[in-house]
Amino acid sequence: MAYSHPIEPSNAFAELGRIMPGKTSLRDVFQRVVDLTGLSIPEVTEASVSLVQGKEAHTPACTGGLALALDESQYELGHGPCLQAAAATTIESITNMATESRWPDWTARALRAGAHSSLSIGLPIHATIGGALNLYATEPHAFDDHTIAVAQTFASYASLAIANDHLDNARTTLSRHIDAAMDSGAVIEQAKGIIMGDRRCTADEAFAVLTTTARNTTRTVRDVARTLVDRTAVSRAQVTGGP
Repeated sequence: MAYSHPIEPSNAFAELGRIMPGKTSLRDVFQRVVDLTGLSIPEVTEASVSLVQGKEAHTPACTGGLALALDESQYELGHGPCLQAAAATTIESITNMATESRWPDWTARALRAGAHSSLSIGLPIHATIGGALNLYATEPHAFDDHTIAVAQTFASYASLAIANDHLDNARTTLSRHIDAAMDSGAVIEQAKGIIMGDRRCTADEAFAVLTTTARNTTRTVRDVARTLVDRTAVSRAQVTGGP
């Protein structure tokens, strides 16, 4: 892919900094990262982001078919620079595909596709998920130390986006758990009130009735309480003629 309107890395970083977490999908953030990486680093022919979870890997964002094909050939083979970078959170640089000896079957495919050098930067993401920002070039020796430093900054934006996404998911899960716990507590309190009214007993004695019933029927206290509350509501509706 040819980038006809290159921009300065500082301007690209500023644009990424304006992305609002939670208002832009993770896939869209990844796409913006790879697009701006290609625009900011002249040596890049195409770029991509790889995500790896267990034995499953995919490319959520790329700038073209070459990057996607080179990523997917690694997933098919089960090895390659992007998978290594993702697994070990390392920087894997191939200066010349023709002389690289670590992944000969993959580099042979890369050469046939027209790629002669690559750079994969591992993303510190999550205990169960790995990732990498991948840069591919049609020329050998395309990525020097300066390029690597710039690419690492782009990779940090991808990592931050993933961290924010995990934080949002964790908050949502926690909120659901809190709502469920509050609902469970309310149902149990209602059931205790019903038992106290029927048996003229204390709150502790009413709760003991619920726990004993739950144990004898191998159900949870909440399930027992919900059944009692629902049954009582039906009975009262029948007596009063309500809904």
